[in-house]
Amino acid sequence: MKLNISRPVMFFDLETTGTNIMHDRIVEISMIKVMPDGTDRQRTIRVNPGMHIPEEATAVHHITDADVADAPRFEQIAGALAESFAGCDIAGFNSNRFDVPMLAEEFARAKIDFDFSAPRYIDVQTIFHKKEQRTLSAAYRFYCGRNLDDAHSANADTRATYEVLMAQLDRYDDLPNDINALSDFSSQNHNVDLMGRLVYDDRHREVINFGKYKGQLAEEVLARDGGYLGWILQGDFPSDTKRWFRGIKARIDARKQPLRK
Repeated sequence: MKLNISRPVMFFDLETTGTNIMHDRIVEISMIKVMPDGTDRQRTIRVNPGMHIPEEATAVHHITDADVADAPRFEQIAGALAESFAGCDIAGFNSNRFDVPMLAEEFARAKIDFDFSAPRYIDVQTIFHKKEQRTLSAAYRFYCGRNLDDAHSANADTRATYEVLMAQLDRYDDLPNDINALSDFSSQNHNVDLMGRLVYDDRHREVINFGKYKGQLAEEVLARDGGYLGWILQGDFPSDTKRWFRGIKARIDARKQPLRK
């Protein structure tokens, strides 16, 4: 089956030094850009994270410090990566909860202003979990009838994710071959920021999704708790989350300005 798309979809997978997007770094990124005509272009890039790759991370993806010693730093390739992702929708496996937020944080550290609100997102893991409740290796075996060799290699995982989505579209008659519908189906929540610290309610209002104010409207909290924004901005939160909170506060402040005659 050919994926029904009107603009490119970038399937990608990251291998990293760990799972903390604030402190860990990318060591490998693999991308497959699928074009509307069905052709695809793939590329894998090793990245020097500028820090020791913990042994427990190497045990998963088999990338050592020596493997990336001569690789470029992320800031050296960030501009070219942003150009590659520009104009694409984005797909991956558990990408909405990890790979996309990690990439966004790396772009922020590299001073790259990439608009992550523009793409539509397809998380193949979410589709799989809603349908079958499995891991990527099991998904590949279940949908594609083959074992996933080199699991936790970014290139193998990226290719497998693309093939699994194609097989899911073949298998489920009720799964629409349409990017908007797939994006909606593969979303767990209506996230405002990439990490889901803010979510939209049914009236498209930003609601805090963590901590003591969970379930409360962000505008109301920021209006009554003068120190909350400062706590967010000084805290260990992703730059994308901080940007959204600053924007909401700016919106509140703008409404307080008197009208000029």
